[in-house]
Amino acid sequence: MDFQVGVLGAYATGQEHVLPNAARAMAAGRARDDLVVHIVVGFRPGMPEVHPDNAAFSELKRTGRLAPGPALEIHPAVAPAADGVVVTKHRVGAFLGTDLDMILRANGVRDLALCGVATSGVVLSTVRHAADADYRLAVLRDACADGDASVHDVLMERVFPRQARVIDIETYVAGPA
Repeated sequence: MDFQVGVLGAYATGQEHVLPNAARAMAAGRARDDLVVHIVVGFRPGMPEVHPDNAAFSELKRTGRLAPGPALEIHPAVAPAADGVVVTKHRVGAFLGTDLDMILRANGVRDLALCGVATSGVVLSTVRHAADADYRLAVLRDACADGDASVHDVLMERVFPRQARVIDIETYVAGPA
């Protein structure tokens, strides 16, 4: 989720492991014929989806940091397959205002393995929503990154285990036990 050039540059600095680990996770999922869904943040020109009262996104709109362009492209290291599913979101979490739930349910998906940038943003919001929607969750610890390593650690060690299994890439790649 949010493995976009501009997002990575802002929220995953100094965490070079995240892209190769996410790429390994996606390759393992595809090899098992799992549905691999890419979640991206994106807006129309002028960002009409952003309400002035939304503190985070209205500031990004004002500065133009999330305007359509190269910063919002998915990093080539984790690019979708030719027939890959890409869901565009207009808020922090992957579910609100998107067709993600419909896509997952239409494909019989009940188990989600989540990875992304930032841990305190899209990953946290998506874990919370998915758990409330009764998905079975795994969070791939070493395929997530945050601009604040201590926040990442607290989420992985104390918050996410309440609603998800927190596992590493090796465990995910090895497959179900």
